[in-house]
Amino acid sequence: MNFSLTEEQQLLKDSADRFVRETCSLHRRRGLVASEPGYSEETWRRMAELGWLGVGMPEAHGGTGAGPVETMVLMEAFGSGLALEPYFPSVVLGGNLVALAGSDAQKQTVLPALVAGELKLAFAWVEPQSGYDLFDVRTVAAPRNGGYAIDGAKSVVLGAATADMLVVSARTTGASRDPGGIGLFLVDRRADGVTLREYRTVDGLRAAEVAFENVTVDDGAVLGDPQGALPTIESVAQRAVAALCAEAVGVMDFIVRSTADYLGSRKQFGRPIGTFQVLQHQFADMLMASEEARSMMYVATLRLGERDSRLREEAVSGAKHLVGKHGRSIGQRAIQLHGGMGMSEEMAVGHYFKRLTMIDVMFGDDAYHLKRYASL
Repeated sequence: MNFSLTEEQQLLKDSADRFVRETCSLHRRRGLVASEPGYSEETWRRMAELGWLGVGMPEAHGGTGAGPVETMVLMEAFGSGLALEPYFPSVVLGGNLVALAGSDAQKQTVLPALVAGELKLAFAWVEPQSGYDLFDVRTVAAPRNGGYAIDGAKSVVLGAATADMLVVSARTTGASRDPGGIGLFLVDRRADGVTLREYRTVDGLRAAEVAFENVTVDDGAVLGDPQGALPTIESVAQRAVAALCAEAVGVMDFIVRSTADYLGSRKQFGRPIGTFQVLQHQFADMLMASEEARSMMYVATLRLGERDSRLREEAVSGAKHLVGKHGRSIGQRAIQLHGGMGMSEEMAVGHYFKRLTMIDVMFGDDAYHLKRYASL
């Protein structure tokens, strides 16, 4: 594929890469992971000032009007620096759900504040029994007094504890696995009946188990059709998977570069271990896998603009499968080439491998998407 960035996109890439080099380091990351919010509020404000929180959001509501390629550029840069800021849950997930399903009034209330960095969102969709099925929803939103009462539980809600609003998928009609009867609701995280149990994920980010007990919202909290939200959720999930693939490519790129540096500096028998042919073969396989993943990430990103939903789904599932498969291979080889030292807390490569592992299981792992690709 002959893919190249426009001048504006290249400027965005240069800016993001420079920003990551200046603000992201393993030492600083350790301190942020242990802090109360789990990320840097100052970095989040700078990202808002740079206009990055408006990438993908409509211009009419404070965004830049940019598309999937600009999101790809940012996510790849964030992957290369293992950024902790909640760009993915707040903007890629929550922001896109509001932009696609919200009314003009809802967009005007939520999106400008999101773009300015004054409001954060989190998407609560995973349930204990749902696995990777977006339509498996047992959380119930029952009509009550002109609004709805929400009861149920959500799992692994990324960025929930620092979010101001939760976008919650809940069933208004039908059985738990019916494609229809699903709605999206804006819920204040601090509303009565909302309880959170926050924890740290394997990659150092934060998620939470969220319970809803008789949480009442009015009609103005409903995003779009209260019975027909699944197509919107699926569309945003495709964008999310493409963004995750871009982040994974950024992670892989760092692992490949850092492994090359290690092979060139670590010496055995009086010479760099990178001169040993068997290790060169291992590194060559890592490099080829990284480039294959990058190519598939480009395909998935560009196909998001296709009108044919089947082509979009094929590209996204194909990319997620290959990125997951190659990410695992690259991480394992990197640890081996570091002689096992890569898993120590002092070396970055193990932290990057943990992030690849987490990305693989988000919105479907490589095995799930291989089956999905075959079915399509």
